[in-house]
Amino acid sequence: MMTLASLYPAHIDELQQRTKQVLARENLQGLVIHSGQELKAFLDDTGYPFKVNPHFKHWLPIIDVPNSWLLLNGEDKPTLIYYLPVDFWHKVIALPEDYWNDHFDIKMLSKATDVDKLLPYDKKGYAYIGAHIEVAQALGFETINPENVLNYIHYHRAYKTAYEQECLRRSNALAVNGHKAAEQAFLAGASEYEIMQAYLFAMQYGENETPYGSIVCVNENASILHYTMLDKAKPDAHRSFLIDAGANYHGYASDITRTYAFENNRFSELIARMDRLMLTAVDGLKPGASYVDLHIATHLQIAQVLSEFSFINVTPESALEAGIVSTFFPHGLGHHLGLQVHDVGGFMADERGTYVNTPDNHPFLRTSRMVEANQVFTIEPGMYFIDSLLADLKKSANGSMINWSKVDEMRPFGGIRIEDNIIVHQSHNENMTRESGLD
Repeated sequence: MMTLASLYPAHIDELQQRTKQVLARENLQGLVIHSGQELKAFLDDTGYPFKVNPHFKHWLPIIDVPNSWLLLNGEDKPTLIYYLPVDFWHKVIALPEDYWNDHFDIKMLSKATDVDKLLPYDKKGYAYIGAHIEVAQALGFETINPENVLNYIHYHRAYKTAYEQECLRRSNALAVNGHKAAEQAFLAGASEYEIMQAYLFAMQYGENETPYGSIVCVNENASILHYTMLDKAKPDAHRSFLIDAGANYHGYASDITRTYAFENNRFSELIARMDRLMLTAVDGLKPGASYVDLHIATHLQIAQVLSEFSFINVTPESALEAGIVSTFFPHGLGHHLGLQVHDVGGFMADERGTYVNTPDNHPFLRTSRMVEANQVFTIEPGMYFIDSLLADLKKSANGSMINWSKVDEMRPFGGIRIEDNIIVHQSHNENMTRESGLD
């Protein structure tokens, strides 16, 4: 396995080239990227958990230090302004000494408000990239988050360097450890809250370290797509378990979902069938393919599963034409993955940001971009038994297409989602999730 230290120089060289090109195109001298700052709760002196600017962590693995800055021009060694205050109230994070240090001209900042002394005096040719517009304006920046610059960066961020791919592999390996612990906790009869604690403990994570709010659902709660309640009471009976949870490695996210049955029954057979369907969809990820077409093809495959399990009494083709598959699979097939869970650039046809529309009858797709080598995706088909959507279908003209007694048998199980993380290579797909040991 290649080390991060050996992969990192080429990563920096690639980012330098991208920066040089976009600056020349937009007639700018440089970019100033702000890591961000703590956000206070309203009328309170406590803050929300800090989330670093993804443009900042693209360059170096610092994800927990606010009030830091990067100065970039694509040619000179990037400058890192690292915030290291004198503070007896809070833990101060010392500058890490690691493989990336030599690639930066590092300057220390002890007081956040003194940063202007370390920034360019004349900021006319520099673009501020960050969330805190009022800070940028107070510092004298005239160009703030220019759309053309962001479009260029976002488009190219879809192509992951070898360094980024290695970070994503390690993120998957971390999450797989958590998923295995969560499965064992479910089979031991734990509550949702206890399962979540088992997941975090296996990765040695705090509750704010996951890349997104983990979804841990027992029984019918699996029908709620973004369920985050974490019931502390154990259910009367354990029937099903869905976990959608990831990890972070140097700022790169994994996003993995699994569904389990407590017993061997018809629902466990449905899980196994959906797992095969998911792997078929993974095989469809190929350079030059349309992600939209793959999503639509998966709709037909799900219609076939609905037929195989007698949930519908019409042909799969008729179910697809009538649009009833969306009742059981109401979200998109997947999304780009990287510095953000739903990574940027998914709807861009080119580096100027030309938008690629999704079909009107598939409004929840998270990417419409053509598939290319070195892109990273999730593939996450699902089948759910959602009361509100089923009620709408039952009242519609297509309600007679459903075998309602068969569907009603599945409601107590909630639903199924299975999600793997995939690197698309020119010659093959790399399923990081399966290769990390999660079936």
